[in-house]
Amino acid sequence: MNIKRLFRHLLLPPWLMRRAFSAAVMQRIEDAVQQSERMHRGELRVAVEAGLDLGPLLRDQSPRARAQEVFAQLGVWDTAENSGVLLYVNWADRDIEIVADRGLAARVSQEQWDAICRVMEQAFHADRFEDGVLEGIRQITVLLSRHFPAAGGTPDELGNRPVLL
Repeated sequence: MNIKRLFRHLLLPPWLMRRAFSAAVMQRIEDAVQQSERMHRGELRVAVEAGLDLGPLLRDQSPRARAQEVFAQLGVWDTAENSGVLLYVNWADRDIEIVADRGLAARVSQEQWDAICRVMEQAFHADRFEDGVLEGIRQITVLLSRHFPAAGGTPDELGNRPVLL
């Protein structure tokens, strides 16, 4: 167990995250997801989590494992073409994870997802959180459009509103 990580998660005031991800920012992220989904048949969800609870911290749950858990909880795996993508931000760890359903995972390498995460992390290090998320959505849209191009009247299977956990 990493004591620094434990304190960072448990003592992080939630208002810090809400300041960076205000209602206006969350609305712009939702609008970007809606725009994105007009360009492909994939489904994109965004989840931002302030910090982990004590249990996962004591188990030393990684941001990746938590992202996979959120992927399941939000039902991102439950799309007709297995084309769901979760963009997960762990605020306390300043970690970004992208989890793709099996329909995309077979077509897009983990290195490509990791490259998007690195671009977002650079923006986050410069305190440009909104820009980082919007750029991540833009790059994910490019991949989804390439592998699941829009077909007339693609259904919106999952909510577009980002989730604050």
